[in-house]
Amino acid sequence: MRLALIQQHATFDKAANVQRGLAAVREAATQGADCVCFAELAFEWFYPQHQATGDVASLAEPVPGPTTDAFCAMARELGIVIVINLFEKDGDKLYDTSPVIDADGTLLGRTRMIHITDLPCFFERGYYAPGDTGAPVYDTAAGRIGVAICYDRHIPEYTRALALQGAQLALVPQAGAVGEWPEGLYEGEMRVTAFHNGYYVGLCNRVGEEDCLTFAGESFVCHPDGTMMARGAKGRDDIVYADLDLSAVEQSPARRLFIPDRRPELYADWLC
Repeated sequence: MRLALIQQHATFDKAANVQRGLAAVREAATQGADCVCFAELAFEWFYPQHQATGDVASLAEPVPGPTTDAFCAMARELGIVIVINLFEKDGDKLYDTSPVIDADGTLLGRTRMIHITDLPCFFERGYYAPGDTGAPVYDTAAGRIGVAICYDRHIPEYTRALALQGAQLALVPQAGAVGEWPEGLYEGEMRVTAFHNGYYVGLCNRVGEEDCLTFAGESFVCHPDGTMMARGAKGRDDIVYADLDLSAVEQSPARRLFIPDRRPELYADWLC
C-alpha cells in the first residue's frame, strides 16, 4: 500500500482550501497512492486558537455533507481511500471528526476525537463535544485502518484499542505547533506507539502561521518496528509518501510477542 500524507496550510477561504485538497489528492494518485490522509481541520482556519464565542455551530457542517460529498466523488473517480478531518455538526452537538472514505467512494464511517483538551491556543472544549464513536477500525480497499485524532494519540488505551481490533495502519490527523513539546517528542511518541502496537503510524500535521500558533508540518510515517520511514517538510505544504508492506504487521514484535503475552486478567480492572 502506498500512503500519502497531505500537509497543507489553511486560509479563511474554506472552498479554496477544499479545492487545493482535492488537487493534492489527484497529485498523490498520479504518484501511485492507495490511501491519502489530511491533517486536523485541514480545510479551515484552526478555530480553537481562540475561546469559543457566539454561534460556533455555524462553522461546522454535517457528515455526510458538502466536504465529504466532494471527497467521496474524488475517491470514486480515482479508486483511492481518503481520510479527511473536519468540524462536524450533528444535531445540537459539535465534534472534531475524521470521515473515512473507501476507494469506491463509500463513506465507511466517522471517527470522532473522544479526548478533548483545553490549553492556551487550544481551547477545544468550547468547540467539541467528546466523541462517542469509540476507536473504530475500518476495512478499506487499502487495508485495516484506524484513526487517532490529535489528542487521542496521547492516550495509550486508545492506540492499543486500535491494535486489538487488528489495525494495520493508524492515521493521526494533528494540529501540532512549533515549540509545543520538546523537539523530537512527537516522533518518539509515535515510534513507540507503532512498536508497542505493531502497526504503521502515519501522522499528518497542519502547516502554516496562524493567529497564535505556527503549525510545524513535518508529517511522518513510522514502521511497526518503530523505525522512521518518511518525513515531510518543515513549515511548508508537502505530500509525504511511504510504501507500506502490510505483511510486516503480523511479523512485528508486538503482534508476535507483546500482545499475545499480555495478561489482562491481572490488571484490566486498574485501567478503568
